[in-house]
Amino acid sequence: MEHALISPAAYAIFGIPAVIFSIIIPIAAAALFAYIIAKRLAPLVMARPDYRFDRPGRRVFNVIKFWLGQWKHPRYMVAGVIHIVIFFGFIILSIRSAEMVIKGISEGFVFPGLNTWAGDIYYALKDYAATAVFIAVVAAFVRRVFFKPERYTYPESYPRNHTWEALLVLGFIAILMVAESLYEGAAVAAQVQAGLESDFLAPATLAWFFKVLMLDSANSTLQGAHIISYFVHDIVFFTFLCFLPLGKHFHVLTSIFNVYFMRLDKGNIRPVRYGVGDEALDTLETFGVKTYQDFTWKDILDFYTCADCGRCSDNCPANAVGRPLSPRFISLKGRDYTFDHFPVFGDFLKTDENIAGTVYSEDEIWSCTTCGACERECPIGNEYINKIVDMRRAMVEDGNVPQSLQKPLQCLEKRGNPYGKMEKKRADWTRELAEEFEVKVLEKKGGSADTLYFVDSVSAYDERMQSVARATARILNFAGIDFGVLGKNEKDSGNEVRRFGEEMLYQELKDQNIEAILNSGAAGIVTADPHAYNVIKNDYNSGDLPPIEHISQFLCRNIKNGKIRLGGPGEEAGQKVYTYHDPCYLGRHNDIYDQPRDVIDAITGVNRVEMARSRDRSFCCGGGGLMLFYEAREDERMGVRRVKMAREAGANVIVTACPFCLANIEDAIKVAGLEGEMEAIDLCELVVQHIGS
Repeated sequence: MEHALISPAAYAIFGIPAVIFSIIIPIAAAALFAYIIAKRLAPLVMARPDYRFDRPGRRVFNVIKFWLGQWKHPRYMVAGVIHIVIFFGFIILSIRSAEMVIKGISEGFVFPGLNTWAGDIYYALKDYAATAVFIAVVAAFVRRVFFKPERYTYPESYPRNHTWEALLVLGFIAILMVAESLYEGAAVAAQVQAGLESDFLAPATLAWFFKVLMLDSANSTLQGAHIISYFVHDIVFFTFLCFLPLGKHFHVLTSIFNVYFMRLDKGNIRPVRYGVGDEALDTLETFGVKTYQDFTWKDILDFYTCADCGRCSDNCPANAVGRPLSPRFISLKGRDYTFDHFPVFGDFLKTDENIAGTVYSEDEIWSCTTCGACERECPIGNEYINKIVDMRRAMVEDGNVPQSLQKPLQCLEKRGNPYGKMEKKRADWTRELAEEFEVKVLEKKGGSADTLYFVDSVSAYDERMQSVARATARILNFAGIDFGVLGKNEKDSGNEVRRFGEEMLYQELKDQNIEAILNSGAAGIVTADPHAYNVIKNDYNSGDLPPIEHISQFLCRNIKNGKIRLGGPGEEAGQKVYTYHDPCYLGRHNDIYDQPRDVIDAITGVNRVEMARSRDRSFCCGGGGLMLFYEAREDERMGVRRVKMAREAGANVIVTACPFCLANIEDAIKVAGLEGEMEAIDLCELVVQHIGS
């Protein structure tokens, strides 16, 4: 195609060939970018190891789904659509941007294949992409300035506000879109004026608009617009590239790697040290994250990758009720600390101060319920629970434990349960069942059963939750299952102990439970406690253990195969409206959402509604990570907030499948003054009311 304007590669500026600038700008920018990246990689190289190189096929799939496919972004529809448009626009325009850099050196350069019909399609597509990105940028700017969502705000106590950075980057992107379109539009306008065959410009695009606008302009004006827009694009493009590693937009470069290395297994906690077996933990000098250098390279990559979108904090129940925790600032504080102590220009600083109490407050660290809402929401694979637990490990090692958690911890060490009750009383809940059927206690010599019912501490010792244990036993008996319990040989499962940060105690509880389970000879394990289910399934890591099943899975399977039949709700129950509360350790950590609902719906005529926050966006009751015993500083109890959600949904009965949730929700109903108007019930208790009828 013949051109009517002098190209940047052939142009001269005050007698100086412009090609010199076209060469110097990218070379200088590339050198600066390489230097910045080298400085940014230094903390990762110096960090603790983290094993993230397994299952490459699964990791590539995650990249395709979450990074390229932008899978989670539409969960926030407006922001998600804006981001998707900009993301795919940049991918489409990346070829054009590279081509423009080379065109400043080689006048007629075209990427192979783009001088055919495929190029016609691509150039039309890139025109629409540039226009769409520009519109998306304007929308994002208006949203940031005039309709700013609460999740974008910074508290006055936070020393840095990165809003300016977001607006600056939006400006960079807008300039790039306008400059590329003006460069193209001016060239085509000149071709039309000269009566030459002109390049095709997609109608109703920025480039097309500039062409129409400049058709009557002087050739000198078109030439100036063509050259100026080219070098504006060149300079802004490379300025933007070198600016990315200096702030939150580093995620543009790091997110693909963060998604590739994101955790693949849910529910588990990473080991104290990779490469150090559980049996060798007592040889370690320190546990967890005490100083910055104790973070792993994946932790630091998380800091770099945080997009500051606020989705994690927006879904964090601790943040919602006013606890001093916002997952967003776990990442932002970590990144700010990294940038301050590993500056791009200047010497690295010491990082040997204690993280707890300096970078992060102690209340901040203890406020987490380990519910996993933050990790489930993050669109680019950032992790929080492992960091929180690692910081707790270091605090526990130093004896820095909240007063309200000291007694249950001592009881766990002494008696294997947080209540401090005698081990021999662990099976006392079975006595009320003696007239109905025998519950085998496998601690007795010669005892054996096909299925082991792992009760765990809260259902074994809490008088109210013992009803859940008895309901579970009745279900197993009705289904004709040969089952038994471990009695005094069962210890606390350790799910909360590990997430509390007491690793050595957890290891002791785990070892005792594994030995007792194996000695029982059971071929399968069932439990009604999601916390026990989670830790045995995801943390025990013993290949010799029989498979474990949550009671909701057992019920769903046996209802479908006809072994368990559920009747109607009855006249009184028929007037009730039920809603199901997803326990965090059953739902988000183990993806069990449908089975409990299927069980409830199997009761003929039951009226069930969904709360606004349900399934993987369920709102934590506040009971995870030993939080049943923690006296948190908060504006409102999480359980009370959850009860209000149920009421807003029109429900007066909250069904859950977790004794921790049941305890918190029942207490919250009282605190909210809704006794007599609302009630809570465990799934097993509900089933027993209708089983066989």
